[in-house]
Amino acid sequence: MSDPIFNRVLLKLSGEALQGDTGYGICPTVIESIAVQIRDVYDLGVEIAIVIGGGNIFRGLKASASGMDRATADYMGMLATVMNAMALQDALECQDVPTRVQSAIQMKEIAEPYIKRRAVRHLEKKRVVIFAAGTGNPFFTTDTAASLRAMEIQADIIMKATKVDGVYDSDPMVNPTATKFESLDYIEVLQKSLNVMDSTAISLCRDNSMPIMVFNLQGNGNIKRAVTGERIGTLVGELKSN
Repeated sequence: MSDPIFNRVLLKLSGEALQGDTGYGICPTVIESIAVQIRDVYDLGVEIAIVIGGGNIFRGLKASASGMDRATADYMGMLATVMNAMALQDALECQDVPTRVQSAIQMKEIAEPYIKRRAVRHLEKKRVVIFAAGTGNPFFTTDTAASLRAMEIQADIIMKATKVDGVYDSDPMVNPTATKFESLDYIEVLQKSLNVMDSTAISLCRDNSMPIMVFNLQGNGNIKRAVTGERIGTLVGELKSN
């Protein structure tokens, strides 16, 4: 078994990753498989924090485009991420992985408030921490929340799990001749408008030298492969030396 090359990681999951082929909501089989993958990484001794989206339940941007007030739509999207966080917490604890949910919007009956020091302490005590409700502010994506939380907890890397095996120069689902990038720097991502993270998140990572690994979540054991140093996706930025 290979040893992990990272001590602490921030895993970014989209809400769509939880819906599987159903097109909406949470697929029990999919969320269980994700929990198993996270447990395998947890068993290596890696400290794991997770930011999860809510697009499988509600997409604020889509609702805003249909006429809803943008701030209201974004707050509704944040609440969707809390639902996903609770579902993932349950799935992880069914795998005997101790987990805490911290929400940027206070709802003390179901989640802890986000407190940086408490989050870091949970990680040090080998608990998985799920950050819900984005940044707690409208007009910011969960990509930006992932970048922000990664800086705050001093993660070694952001690992963005997607439906494709890296970053391409065009959509590989549409263009079969799309070219995959093995590595990129932050400026290339911004200049080429590549679909990695939104520009605010990329700029934040660039300013703080936070590397991003983009890889396919759907491959069996891919999170573990990425954590142990196998180049299975696209690396944005440079890895930090531990």
